[in-house]
Amino acid sequence: MSGNNIRLAAITAVEAYIPPPVSFDITEAPGDIFGENVFNKSVMMKRLPKNVFKSVITTIEKGSKLDPAVADAVASAMKDWALEKGATHYAHVFYPLTGLTAEKHDSFLEPASDGSTMAEFQGKTLIQGEPDASSFPNGGLRNTFEARGYTGWDVTSPAYILENPNGNTLCIPTVFVSMTGEALDHKTPMLRSQQAMGKHAERVLKLFGHANPGHIVAFCGPEQEYFLVDRHFFLARPDLLNAGRTLFGTKPPKGQEFDDHYFGAVPERVLGFMMDTERELFKLGIPAKTRHNEVAPGQFEIAPMFERGNIAADHQQLLMTTFKTVAKKHGMECLFHEKPFEGVNGSGKHVNFSFGNDKFGSLLVPGDTPHENAQFLVFCAAVIRAVHLHAGLLRVSVASATNDHRLGANEAPPAIVSIFLGEQLADVFDQIAKGAATSSKGKGTMIIGVDTLPVLPTDPGDRNRTSSFAFTGNRFEFRAPGSMQTVSEPMVVLNTIMADSLDYCATVLEEAVKEGVEFDTAVQHLLTDIITEHGAVVFNGDGYSDTWPIEAESRGLPNLKTTVDALPELITEKSIELFSKYGVFNDREMHSRYEIGLEQYILTIAVEAKLTLEIGSTLVMPAAVRYQTEIATNVTALKGAGLEPDTTLLSMVSEPMSALTTALAALKSALGEHIEGAPEEALFARDTLLPAMAAVRTAADELEAIVADDLWPLPTYQEMLYIL
Repeated sequence: MSGNNIRLAAITAVEAYIPPPVSFDITEAPGDIFGENVFNKSVMMKRLPKNVFKSVITTIEKGSKLDPAVADAVASAMKDWALEKGATHYAHVFYPLTGLTAEKHDSFLEPASDGSTMAEFQGKTLIQGEPDASSFPNGGLRNTFEARGYTGWDVTSPAYILENPNGNTLCIPTVFVSMTGEALDHKTPMLRSQQAMGKHAERVLKLFGHANPGHIVAFCGPEQEYFLVDRHFFLARPDLLNAGRTLFGTKPPKGQEFDDHYFGAVPERVLGFMMDTERELFKLGIPAKTRHNEVAPGQFEIAPMFERGNIAADHQQLLMTTFKTVAKKHGMECLFHEKPFEGVNGSGKHVNFSFGNDKFGSLLVPGDTPHENAQFLVFCAAVIRAVHLHAGLLRVSVASATNDHRLGANEAPPAIVSIFLGEQLADVFDQIAKGAATSSKGKGTMIIGVDTLPVLPTDPGDRNRTSSFAFTGNRFEFRAPGSMQTVSEPMVVLNTIMADSLDYCATVLEEAVKEGVEFDTAVQHLLTDIITEHGAVVFNGDGYSDTWPIEAESRGLPNLKTTVDALPELITEKSIELFSKYGVFNDREMHSRYEIGLEQYILTIAVEAKLTLEIGSTLVMPAAVRYQTEIATNVTALKGAGLEPDTTLLSMVSEPMSALTTALAALKSALGEHIEGAPEEALFARDTLLPAMAAVRTAADELEAIVADDLWPLPTYQEMLYIL
């Protein structure tokens, strides 16, 4: 089948789409199934001995050290529960530095001496596993010939049953470390950083008179944006299949300029997918809350409710896996790439960050009169200080070759990290900088002019969608993370820099009180010093404006435009000292992250460059040649008939074909170059391969707009974004 026939067959297949059978009973109450596949607190309460249950809950809720003696009892109860749920295997689930989820499955059944089998699952098996560590990215922490790595049970994240038509699996969230205890994953530093942040947050609370504040944890509420395309189109696009984004494609006549897709009616097929995914998420205890159309055609969003940061990170990985699986069931492909389509908005994963516990809720709630809420102001000031001092680390926490396509465009925050406080808090801190805060701007009311509508209250300030780090009422929203990445990376940085800032605040206040300074006065001095020294990071203006980078530079804020610019932030003396001080990473672990970041960047662009060369040479150029030949044949025929043919169209095709030939040759030559050293290779990828790919695309996209539609081999943007 020719390329064009494949494309037309895909369109026909999409039109003939038949929805899958309804997978749930419409009388089924979502609340009844929520968490039914999770080994959660209520299940443990019923199945564990009382003393074992208390021990496990103390570890989960208070951060106490896990008592190994309880492992056998938990393993036995977990096994019985899983077998009742139809599980045949168990798996230690971990999160290696690929950013993906990894699993090692083992059967519950073991042979007995009489030739039969029995189900076994012991405490030592629950606590520790040993997957091969040699084939995961490690950045020099392991030699290729050294295969040993360990998974360790994370009791704070509940085990769950992953259903499959061919059999269910008990999944146990774990850390993944080397033989020396160094982190080979994202979960280990997440737990370390949360522990460090909580320790110093508790110090601050004790200074405010809370003798037993309880265990403070980070909260995370990640918003997930994604695209859906029909799988027939997806499979007909080698670039989407292999790179997750289109390397070719002209913008459709109608894009997102009408703003008609955002919050529009969800297409029936997509709504079926959403309801199916939500049911699966509910069973896994993932609190999916919001769903809607996003700005770009074919783009959507889901937002779960706040959870403990560690659990939210695990749930995010599980959510992405679930979306991929259910999308296929509905004949679609779920795209998490930050920029799958050029010319329309890309996708992010906004990380809503706060910290607190069940006793306090979020410690970032200002109340109606934040100028009087000294405790909140100290925690908020700690955030300001942290972001200002460590903006480069926040930038590198979201750095990737894929997210580089999105950051800085008029759809996402710029690469410059700044804080939006809103009118009310900005005014309070402005008063603090000038001496003392004596008032707070209050809420107002909205006059709509319709008698039948109730009076609507207005917040004391608007929101700012162009800010990378914005206060939104009871949390900060970090808008820069990419849709494809794990939220653990930004959360590890946020926890660590907050540990540093809270440590600083607690130390300053403790020393002041020790010297006899009245506590309220010490707080005032602390707040004034922080906003005076670090207020440059607060920016309430338009982050998309051309003047902001100039102003940011004058404020001393870093503008790390690409991943190559950002990655060195990981190995500065300041960064290594910070992470080492709070026990999150040692020197080797920091350098490993740097090496892996370079490797992933280089590999991503290399794959895309090879795909660009292949598609340009084997699909785009042959289609153009066929069209050119067809036109030339007609010109020759007209000349043979004694007519004077118009050769304008032939020239229109020949010019971009010539440009494509030149660009493909240049890209092939660039791919053949050998560059020594990872930093140099990353620079080469950014400064040579990406421009070479862009030149190929420019010529190819010009041809797409000229070549006859019945000869063009690739599904077009118009088809992929609108036929669903």
